[in-house]
Amino acid sequence: MSFSFAKIRPACLAGALALAAALPAQGEEIDCVTTTWKLIGANHRICVNAYDDPKIPGVTCHVSQARTGGVKGSLGLAEDPSQFSIACRQVGPIVLPAKLPDDEVVFSEDTSLLFKETKVHRFLDQKRNVLIYLAISRRVIEGAPANAISTVPIQSWGGK
Repeated sequence: MSFSFAKIRPACLAGALALAAALPAQGEEIDCVTTTWKLIGANHRICVNAYDDPKIPGVTCHVSQARTGGVKGSLGLAEDPSQFSIACRQVGPIVLPAKLPDDEVVFSEDTSLLFKETKVHRFLDQKRNVLIYLAISRRVIEGAPANAISTVPIQSWGGK
């Protein structure tokens, strides 16, 4: 029996593409503002990221989040505080997919080296024709997480 890497490569590529499609969207950093100047290491900052909903074109969320500076922050070892805000808006025509999960994580970002992350869930309020985006900060060892909410009414766009 012979073994061929040529047969494995397409399967690996297909698996990697499927995994990438299943992962939550990554944000585009818009800009940051320094909140505290640090003598050594990065400054403490508030950064704003834009996230386009991967399944619903026409919706973008902007999330502002505190970033810890100092030596630990510069090395990626600091735990960012659970301080954030979210604002989602319709930025183009919205066409809902035929099947939209009741609750789906659409954006996710780690905020510490271990166990802490900020996630944005999307819900659809069909009765009111509104998309709801809920941002939560999760930490495995803590109880009530910080949270923020934004809604996007689904409206016609430019006659569409």
